[in-house]
Amino acid sequence: MKKNKLPIGKLQIEHLDRMLQKYQVPGDRVIVGAGIGKDAAVIDWGEKYLVAKTDPITFVTDEIGFYAVTINANDIACTGGTPKWFMAALLLPEGETGPELVDTIMNQISATCEAMGIGLVGGHTEITHGIDRPIVVGQMLGEVEREALVRPENIRVGDLIILTKGIAIEAVSIIAREKEAEVASVFGEEFLKKAANFLHEPGIGVLKEARIAARTAQIHGMHDPTEGGLMMGLHELARSAEVSLEILAGQIRVLEETQKLCGHFKLDPLGTIASGALIIVTDPVNADAVVKSLRQEAISAEIIGTVLPPGKGVLFRRGSDVRPAPWFERDELTKIFE
Repeated sequence: MKKNKLPIGKLQIEHLDRMLQKYQVPGDRVIVGAGIGKDAAVIDWGEKYLVAKTDPITFVTDEIGFYAVTINANDIACTGGTPKWFMAALLLPEGETGPELVDTIMNQISATCEAMGIGLVGGHTEITHGIDRPIVVGQMLGEVEREALVRPENIRVGDLIILTKGIAIEAVSIIAREKEAEVASVFGEEFLKKAANFLHEPGIGVLKEARIAARTAQIHGMHDPTEGGLMMGLHELARSAEVSLEILAGQIRVLEETQKLCGHFKLDPLGTIASGALIIVTDPVNADAVVKSLRQEAISAEIIGTVLPPGKGVLFRRGSDVRPAPWFERDELTKIFE
């Protein structure tokens, strides 16, 4: 990496935080603005709140339209809201784009929106100089009842932290799709097929589990760990809620396919892109009921930690050993693209 050049992936948290504090212009009627660990903006829209989110898809090319809709819908779900309207900006590589590629991506976007009850209402498409793969920038709008809004400021000391499904679902699918020949050679065709299908089963969407949690109990916070994996998702959550977290390492479910692929490609599962998991924070009185409701719907869930007073950041406990949780300056998955 050249001197003073930033690595690929998200901006480092400290840099992003300084930038947001310097340049953010909240405007009128903003209930939730930009901030570390805040999944979407929330705007006072009268009887309900409008929820707004934008996220690009840059790691993948296969099923990129499905990714774009689902990932943006996840962030609306984390506010307790319902995704309603989607727009997509398609940036397509010069000299490599034919009509069939455009149609394929738009078919994926349209089909996913239809399946999720989301309106596809606009966007932009262009052939772009200087890129070597398609990029889709999604913009999702949704609604949430005023009393149902979930925001990190509601997280309280003593709350329990629940993790659904396990890690790292998205990473497994991306590795299988982007390193298809190598994965098939090392682990076999059946493994490759199953891993690639992690996109759909167990799936990278969290709308269903967010709804189950919200109808079971009062939820104080939700966050979906994306780039930087579970650990950076927890660091983001702690910062946005201005609390500390103690995480029980032994309670984190690392999926078998994740262990195999991360082991082969020398990636740490804790810092590898983890869409498909959902972090849920609720009162200890309600935590068991939330876990039970999720499991009744065939969604695995575990209580993985506790909310502590601010000042300690995120702690990682293994038995009696407690130390600062791992911190990842960039997502582990970026290593496979170097």
